[in-house]
Amino acid sequence: MGRDLRPLFEPRGVVVTGVSSHPGKFGFVTLHNLMACGYEGDVFAVGREAGSVLDRPVLPSIEALPDGAAELLVVCTPVSVNEEIIRTAAARGVRAVFVAAGGYSEAGPDGIQAEARLVALAEELDLVLAGPNGQGITSPPVGLCAQIVAPYPPRGRIGVASQSGNFVSAFQNYAGQTGIGLSRSVSAGNAAATSIADYLEWFADDPETDVGLCYVEGIADGRDFFERMSAVTRRMPVVVVKGGSTRGGQRAAASHTGSLASDDRVFDGMARQAGMVRAPTIEAAFDAAATFATQPLPGGDGVLVLTTAGGWGVVTADAVTSHPDLSLTALPDDLLVAVDAMLPPRWSRNNPVDLAGGETRDTIPDLLELVAAHPGIDSILQLGLGIQGNTAALTRKGPFHPDHGLERIVDYHERQERRYAEAAAEASATHSKPILVASELAVAQPENPMVTAVRESGRYCYPSADRAVAALGRMAWYAAWLRAPRLVPCLPPRPPGPIPMPGGRWS
Repeated sequence: MGRDLRPLFEPRGVVVTGVSSHPGKFGFVTLHNLMACGYEGDVFAVGREAGSVLDRPVLPSIEALPDGAAELLVVCTPVSVNEEIIRTAAARGVRAVFVAAGGYSEAGPDGIQAEARLVALAEELDLVLAGPNGQGITSPPVGLCAQIVAPYPPRGRIGVASQSGNFVSAFQNYAGQTGIGLSRSVSAGNAAATSIADYLEWFADDPETDVGLCYVEGIADGRDFFERMSAVTRRMPVVVVKGGSTRGGQRAAASHTGSLASDDRVFDGMARQAGMVRAPTIEAAFDAAATFATQPLPGGDGVLVLTTAGGWGVVTADAVTSHPDLSLTALPDDLLVAVDAMLPPRWSRNNPVDLAGGETRDTIPDLLELVAAHPGIDSILQLGLGIQGNTAALTRKGPFHPDHGLERIVDYHERQERRYAEAAAEASATHSKPILVASELAVAQPENPMVTAVRESGRYCYPSADRAVAALGRMAWYAAWLRAPRLVPCLPPRPPGPIPMPGGRWS
């Protein structure tokens, strides 16, 4: 059993320190976000100014907090007063503390000492301590937005833990753009007492979370992290982005969160052996997490490409063929015969299945059902949708709509796009196979009815075929890792203390 982080993510009442009437201060912003995003528990403000802020009375000190009224304390006050505040809050029933304030280990020797005292105090009082030097927490299942920044993400199935607050915001922004929401998010900051591994372990047992998504710069104990992640990834996929993979990045990490990054080759080997899905960029990490959160795992590495346009099929076939964890499935003979009966003679007669403009009203939904049902197909990439929606949009803007029969054809095009998106989601769910829809319209024209319908179906519309292939490849790798026999790690006996690594240590 990992640490109990429920008071952090589902607290009974929240108290914020450092609240003032200045709308640019962290205390004001945190109070505003708590009250504006739907949290239904009690919220208390503590500050030096008498009166009220945002129509909320301001308590003159933490001593005025009613006993048992709040489980979570969000600290937006300076280092010099925080230990006394935390001790008093614990006596009032607070069980978890998020320290947004900086000035700790990332700030030099004095900060290192202050952080050590903070950790010791949390241990003495049996408190969950998150941070310091972090942006905050969100927990959409309970409407909690206890953070010093925006945005607030839609509710979904991805749990985020990051040593960079900015990357938490990036994942939240992608969640808002795509509709693939988050279950929890935490900016771990210096992760002084509660580590990325602690958060991921809790996410793995959280009924609201299906996939973990994390950004790390340094790890205090590499062996401990490996052993814990090896257990977590058997229960939940974990996507990781690692900062500090170069000497320049390692120096930046040391000044950012006080971390000393590990040798990247060692980390990469450890992550793969532990079953963690590593992504090179924030975009690729979100793509992978969104795929895990919305698609079933593939039963193998074989991919079928369906496309309404030949060029998309060619470049996607290249991407699939080049990917080490995917293969372009040879079209089974019985499937070729069945598809041949549905399409005109000019179709590609191969994988990719290029419709060559030969589709009618029901061709794409029927094809999706046909190929998804075939046992020789592991996953499907659907390309070229949205064209009819584009035509409808241009027609709507023209001077002749809605006359000349244009209203009817516009409605038809838009209905068809919705049908295609819904058919992809339905066939995927029915046959438990990934069906990924990719189109540049996801970013170029997000109001396209196909893009909108994909989002409304709970799926992710990938901005490009290349990104869809990369995400599917990471899912296929993880599925294969799960199927492989469990091996005993070939690691040396554990030495005392952190493991020394070339170019630094995991700390």
